[in-house]
Amino acid sequence: MKVHQIQVGNMQNFSYIIEDEDTSESIIIDPSWDLIELEMIIKENNLKIKYIVNTHHHFDHTLGNEAMVESTKAPIIQHENSELKHDITVKDGNFIEFGNSKLKVLHTPGHSQDSICLIGDGKIFSGDTLFVGNCGRIDLPGGSAKDLYHSLFDVLHNLDENLVLYSGHNYGSSETSTLGYEKITNHVMQKRTEQQFLDMMG
Repeated sequence: MKVHQIQVGNMQNFSYIIEDEDTSESIIIDPSWDLIELEMIIKENNLKIKYIVNTHHHFDHTLGNEAMVESTKAPIIQHENSELKHDITVKDGNFIEFGNSKLKVLHTPGHSQDSICLIGDGKIFSGDTLFVGNCGRIDLPGGSAKDLYHSLFDVLHNLDENLVLYSGHNYGSSETSTLGYEKITNHVMQKRTEQQFLDMMG
């Protein structure tokens, strides 16, 4: 599974093209802003886009959906809690398959009600649930510090520490990390009670 990580727009978003190297069948995660870069990668590598997947519904992660649908004819996948237009609904535990690759869907609400992470092949695509060195904000509609606490500590904390972290924004000291490193260094991943976490998040 080859990862094309593309920084786009003025909010330091990451868009991703995940390529199944056996078949060239691929998915796009969170297409936004600089779509010409995505188009170039697709063309240069002769990729066939099977799905467009959004980690959540916020505009900076979905802005490029319509244009990419037009150019790739791929259907849009979102979590069942999303209120945006999409073609395929997923929920916790589902798999997104392309070529010989697959990613498991984890529902991780907190930043938004429809936030998901995708894991597979030693990688985690965390959207705005977890950044390198921080987490997504919880003060937007549908955000919840309590939900985020449970997503971080009941879900992400229990995953393989060697998973390479690919997040939704380039907000940290590096473009990728590992879950193990984040558990040691990221202040939001330090073990604390739910109330302590709520107090910290304000």
